[in-house]
Amino acid sequence: MADALSVIPAGVIRNLADKLYEKRKNAALEVEGIVKQLALAGDHEKISAVINLLTTDFTYSPQANHRKGGLIGLAAATVGLTTEAAQHLEQIVPPVLNSFSDQDSRVRYYACEALYNIAKVVRGDFIVFFNQIFDALCKLSADSDANVQSAAHLLDRLVKDIVTESDQFSIEEFIPLLRERMNVLNPYVRQFLVGWITVLDSVPDIDMLGFLPDFLDGLFNMLSDSSHEIRQQADSALSEFLQEIKNSPSVDYGRMAEILVQRAGSPDEFTRLTAITWINEFVKLGGDQLVPYYADILGAILPCISDKEDKIRVVARETNEELRAIQADPAEGFDVGAILSIARRQLSSEWEATRIEALHWISTLLNRHRAEVLVFLNDIFDTLLKALSDPSDEVVLLVLEVHACIAKDLQHFRQLVVFLVHNFRIDNSLLEKRGALIIRRLCVLLDAERVYRELSMILEGEADLDFACTMVQALNLILLTSSELSELRDLLKQSLVNPAGKDLFVSLYASWCHSPMAIISLCLLAQTYQHASTVIQSLVEEDINVKFLVQLDKLIRLLETPIFAYLRLQLLEPGRFTWLLKALYGLLMLLPQQSAAFKILRTRLKTVPPYSFNSEQFKQTSSGNPYSKILHNVPSGPQFIEDGDINSDIGSSHGGINFASRLQQFEQMQCQHRMHAKAQAHSRNSSTSLSKEVQRLQDAQRPSLPSDISRPSSRSSRKGPGQLQL
Repeated sequence: MADALSVIPAGVIRNLADKLYEKRKNAALEVEGIVKQLALAGDHEKISAVINLLTTDFTYSPQANHRKGGLIGLAAATVGLTTEAAQHLEQIVPPVLNSFSDQDSRVRYYACEALYNIAKVVRGDFIVFFNQIFDALCKLSADSDANVQSAAHLLDRLVKDIVTESDQFSIEEFIPLLRERMNVLNPYVRQFLVGWITVLDSVPDIDMLGFLPDFLDGLFNMLSDSSHEIRQQADSALSEFLQEIKNSPSVDYGRMAEILVQRAGSPDEFTRLTAITWINEFVKLGGDQLVPYYADILGAILPCISDKEDKIRVVARETNEELRAIQADPAEGFDVGAILSIARRQLSSEWEATRIEALHWISTLLNRHRAEVLVFLNDIFDTLLKALSDPSDEVVLLVLEVHACIAKDLQHFRQLVVFLVHNFRIDNSLLEKRGALIIRRLCVLLDAERVYRELSMILEGEADLDFACTMVQALNLILLTSSELSELRDLLKQSLVNPAGKDLFVSLYASWCHSPMAIISLCLLAQTYQHASTVIQSLVEEDINVKFLVQLDKLIRLLETPIFAYLRLQLLEPGRFTWLLKALYGLLMLLPQQSAAFKILRTRLKTVPPYSFNSEQFKQTSSGNPYSKILHNVPSGPQFIEDGDINSDIGSSHGGINFASRLQQFEQMQCQHRMHAKAQAHSRNSSTSLSKEVQRLQDAQRPSLPSDISRPSSRSSRKGPGQLQL
């Protein structure tokens, strides 16, 4: 200290702390001259003493003017040292950096000015303090004082120039500093950071691309900034990096893919678009590096396919197609289970387009990696079944295709049909709204006969008799009306002459017994008319209820459709198809005369040609029948039954079908249904009786009214005109 005081005149020291800037400036010029003389003399010990005096007595002084004078003095000393300043920077720079956090904005301003002048002198030697200077500049960029901000910008520009021309700058040490600050929300700091990223990226010797994963998320975060300028700067920087990625032979796609996946779900539209654009390029460029990230990428793409912004939807769809076109191998890290998990989750999306693409992925995986997919079948099967209730028909059809692909194996086919019946049982609306669509599509995809046989076998042993009846009626209606089942109908028409048709008839018969009308329809379709007539005559009072009549009404109307054209043409030969006539007349007798179905069937039967019949052959049917004029005097000769076979023994089996056994099977099933209906009725009656008994007991516990109130007077009992007599 004594050495410094002996070198610097007292007046200079006094003026250095003056409140007037001009005096401080003149004093600083004197200090510069003194230090310059000492440097020429090589007296670095005294130079250190002068710097120490300026630091201790001035920059750390509690007096603001002293601190201002110390800062201008340190800058002047550095100018005086010129080329020899580097060896004293450890003394000069720290007190200046410390002043950046001074409470007085003017002190902070002079600190920027001082460091600017110091940096101009030392240039590259200044780099050793870069991290501390960067930290200080980052804070000053958001300073509350506009003058300080302006000074900081000038200093920042100079520091950038120095860094870009220096070969001592360490990007490895700088990146952690940058990463720590990338999520700062202050707009001035954000501009400062983007500026530095852009400048450093422009330096050929600095590999910013290699460190991009460290600050990529921060750049994406800035895309949603409220300031248009910041969004533009961030987008510009990202565009530049994306171009570099396209031209670079070596890029760490993996770490960046994780960031992009997160940002693709951003609530900000511009951020989503940029992220999905990057993902699109990564899928094209990344190759094998991205295989472990396919599931995450798919999880980002699928929601964007249904984005409200058209540009995002277009890029997402393109990316989805690119990703699906890649033939990845599970042996190379392709995680089938992870992809399936994403697709399963997206099946619950509220957006139809996303659900559709999720199903396309499951279908693609089944086609390419069937064995691996079946390992995870239990994880996705329930979700696929629930998707059958989807409000979109397109989704349901795709789900059925996936189910059909799974059900190629016998084990999974059985499992599918069992689960399908279970879903129909627990969700009545599914059967009503989508039952026909589901069954028809499965028949196309999996062979109609196979599907119907399996359904029949399951329903034959169904414990819920009401559901079994409803399900059989639905299946029967589909069988009779769907174009997809025309081959199945053709096969059933040959039940009496074709072993395959007979086998199918017997297979369906077991479960069709749950519904009398379904059995009658099946017999008419299979041309087993004698058995149809026998079934009709076996019906008892309990069987003919409202539900039965509704089903009968449907059947009568179906008889007028092209599907039953063959049956109507057979009526042209009443002598050959007597049992058909008897069956139809039996149905006519069951219908209420005022119903539309009665009138339709009666009109049809009136058109039967007036051929004669043997009175013994058909006397029971013609007895009391208003149409008996066409049912008598059949010429003698052989009798025909069913589809025209000679009636050698009516009670025996025909075409290999034991109809007596089938009738017994039908009657036993109907007996179960009648018992079930009686049990339900008894349960309802018991519940009603119990409610009435409880009500009676409650009434009995109420206090009785006085006799003069409870008993009306003779006068009050006389009612006037129009009054209710009790």
